[in-house]
Amino acid sequence: MRILILGASYGSLLSTKLLMAGHDVTLVCRDETAALINSEGTYVRIKLRDEDEHRVIHSADHPGKVDAATPDDINVDSYDMVCLAMQEPQYSAGPVKSLMGRVAAAKKPCLSIMNMPPMPYLARIGSLASVRLDDSYNDPSVWADFEPGLISLCSPDPQAFRPPEEKANFLHVGLPTNFKAAVFADAAHNDMLRQLEADILAVTLDGKDVPVKLRVFDSLFVPMAKWSMLVTGNYRCVTDGDAIAIRDAVHGDIDKSAQMYAWVDDLARALGADPADQVPFDKYANAAKNLLKPSSVARAIDAGTAKVERVDKLVQTVGASLGMQSDTVDEIVRTVDARLAANAAAG
Repeated sequence: MRILILGASYGSLLSTKLLMAGHDVTLVCRDETAALINSEGTYVRIKLRDEDEHRVIHSADHPGKVDAATPDDINVDSYDMVCLAMQEPQYSAGPVKSLMGRVAAAKKPCLSIMNMPPMPYLARIGSLASVRLDDSYNDPSVWADFEPGLISLCSPDPQAFRPPEEKANFLHVGLPTNFKAAVFADAAHNDMLRQLEADILAVTLDGKDVPVKLRVFDSLFVPMAKWSMLVTGNYRCVTDGDAIAIRDAVHGDIDKSAQMYAWVDDLARALGADPADQVPFDKYANAAKNLLKPSSVARAIDAGTAKVERVDKLVQTVGASLGMQSDTVDEIVRTVDARLAANAAAG
């Protein structure tokens, strides 16, 4: 298959797994990054199970082919599936927004690996169909022309980042967990998704299993398990002062974290999630011990950005629609609002 991935940073993790499985990928990015990827390929540093040292996986060493292009140079009809791997505010940039319009018009199945679920995906959930969620999104008009059934969500559980000392075609994987995807509305699109799942599952390196699988689930709520993690950890990295590590946000007050996590889990269940769709708090808290850096949203705010993904505000709004309220969520939203307003005023 030919897969188009919007976003060459986090997207390069999924692209590497697809390349290893024999599929071709185009990464959408800026001119300079596209030129670098087209000349040198991509590099992903990851630790295999039972190995002490990380390996560097180079795109050129695998059967699939990768290239990169800017949004204006993409012919959407050339691809079987589109993956959304940018931060939500980035989709409103002129050329990217234009590309999104072409993707919607082409009616290609779109698999999101964003933390922020695309608006059409949430429209697939009956209890949210009439809830106004616009205020949680940077530019709701980006999503206006997408058919809900063509959008699926894949929980971006793997933790990865671009080390500041490396080039833009390099990604370090800190927590190699799985991508967990919900199904599309159409059986043919789900056949494609399950084929990718099987192909990635079969990949080995020197006879060894390679972490970060693609797992496909019938439930629309499996990817929402990430909401509890994001609110309990990622957004609590944002403080009135400097950002703190995810580990410290979670373990600084473990009882408060457990209560916060349970509240968001309860919210998902009120929407229709089954407990089996969710990740136990103890498992998340244990994983958080190894998350020694602030979340990407906290780092972005500390760097001065005035626009970030607002999963915190989305959870607050969805909760209010269900008659649920949390003082901790309200505090998170106020803190993030204040930091973004200060950044906007300064910039």
